Amino acid sequence: MKLSINVNNTIWTSIGALALMSSAVSAQTVQDDFSADLASHCGKAFVGKVVSNDSADKAMSEQRLVMHVRECSDTELKVPFHVGEDSSRTWVITKTAGGLRLKHDHRHQDGSPDAVTFYGGDTPAGDLGSPIAQSFPVDAESIENFNANGLEKSVTNVWHLYISPEIFTYRLSREDREFRVDFDLSKPVETPAAPWGY
Repeated sequence: MKLSINVNNTIWTSIGALALMSSAVSAQTVQDDFSADLASHCGKAFVGKVVSNDSADKAMSEQRLVMHVRECSDTELKVPFHVGEDSSRTWVITKTAGGLRLKHDHRHQDGSPDAVTFYGGDTPAGDLGSPIAQSFPVDAESIENFNANGLEKSVTNVWHLYISPEIFTYRLSREDREFRVDFDLSKPVETPAAPWGY
């Protein structure tokens, strides 16, 4: 009887371990698929348009918006976001042990970092997102940076990235704020010059 219990415990322990391994593989596959879909556009640039209705974004909506999937490796993607002549922004998407991380690299025209730079967050633990959608709640480092620079409204930011065969979407949401740009992946355009600092 004691042997039977030990065998059963071993079986259930093994089943539990396999379930955990399956979950980890599933998480990795989902986020790897998301990254791979974006990386499949490496070297290409696409025009976008503001599709949210916040009056704060009127000036940006009147500019030519271009994303450029510029640098791609197995662990990191760098995607400059050009707003008219302003090439200060680069989205940096990195694979981590726990999922994906999105950071915003902001530079001045001389290449020096802006006071508000490298802010963003990680995909939440246990939230796999999907192969077409990933969300990034603001992290503690970014909250500290926002508070230090008078951007208290940004401390509840959540950034979202969506990809489909025809559209890539960058979205920012928080209470009383919604910003979204859709990029047409079906029509590549001429690649822009390097972003500031690169």
